Amino acid sequence: MATSKGQPMYLTDIYNQFAPNAFKPSELFAYAPGGGDQQLRTKWKEQMVRKNPSLEGKLLSNPIVTSGLTHGLSMLAQLFAQEGDTLVIPDLAWDNYELIFAHQVNASIATFRLYTDEGGFNVAGLEETLRSIPDRKARILLNFPNNPTGYTPTKVEMASIASTLTKLAEEGMQLMVISDDAYYGLFFEEETASESLFAHLCDAHENIFAVKCDAATKEDMVWGFRIGFITYAGKSLSKAHLEALDKKTLGIIRSTVSNCDKPGQSLLLKAMTNGARYEADKEAATVEMEKRYRILKEALKKHEGNDLLLPHPFNSGYFMAFKTKGSAEALRRHLLDAYQVGCINIADVTLRLAYCSVECDKIAELVDLVYQAAGEAWN
Repeated sequence: MATSKGQPMYLTDIYNQFAPNAFKPSELFAYAPGGGDQQLRTKWKEQMVRKNPSLEGKLLSNPIVTSGLTHGLSMLAQLFAQEGDTLVIPDLAWDNYELIFAHQVNASIATFRLYTDEGGFNVAGLEETLRSIPDRKARILLNFPNNPTGYTPTKVEMASIASTLTKLAEEGMQLMVISDDAYYGLFFEEETASESLFAHLCDAHENIFAVKCDAATKEDMVWGFRIGFITYAGKSLSKAHLEALDKKTLGIIRSTVSNCDKPGQSLLLKAMTNGARYEADKEAATVEMEKRYRILKEALKKHEGNDLLLPHPFNSGYFMAFKTKGSAEALRRHLLDAYQVGCINIADVTLRLAYCSVECDKIAELVDLVYQAAGEAWN
């Protein structure tokens, strides 16, 4: 790194975009440490424990900064999966999981139905799929709130997931459970589980290796900063084990992106440490999302009984999804071409709607339009 008078050299046209004396040049232009800014890692861990009280006093690694959550998952695939291994995910899941684990490292993907016939989380289906894996070891990746459906298990369901995985571990199955907490905190119903699955499993059994992948991206609304985190825990893991895992992860960072974004980390740390409105702004955003969620729920009631689109149960997050009677891709194309409305098609049977980017006064109109377009596209 080129330096002058103990600070990195820099372009004044860039540095002058920041308020005078807000940052030292080294906070913006220097390389970040391989694992991320140490203060930021500590702050993120403190916040994680505050949001998940069950983690208090538990042995966890210090969160490692990644270049976004996708980068974190990609590193986990490189470190802990290879050809012949199986990753278990729900049938309704982010398509990037398959790209990362199947296409990058040639792992096999096994799916289970996300929902029971009654519309709850399908714990029995998860257990059945895990029991079908012949070598008695599996990687499991669960994302709550779920993308694309916006579903988070209830407190009872989350406890059942944890007890089921613990039971399998007691029977000798070796499990790596990855919690993708990208949309963590956006919970809108009292009965919805508000602690991460990671908090339930971090010391549940010696045969369970728990990993938490989360990010400031949605939690702190820093979309383009690309700041994610990986945290490790397990009942069989000592402090020395966690330090070894850190070193392995740092090696992957070094060999891929070298280190992660420095100015983004400095900006986030400044907000977390000294921000006058850090918590207030996040709370306001959550309140706004819940308001949109309530309006959407009400708007969907108008279309109950319309069998063209069946809303999947949802209670959290940024999205909801429809089970489609006709081709979801045909509907997606029609909405885009005829009405300039963008949605996501999943496997041609599911249409994801992102109400996070729709103003409150437009939500009911959007719902009506989607149902109208379904009739047009399939008739």
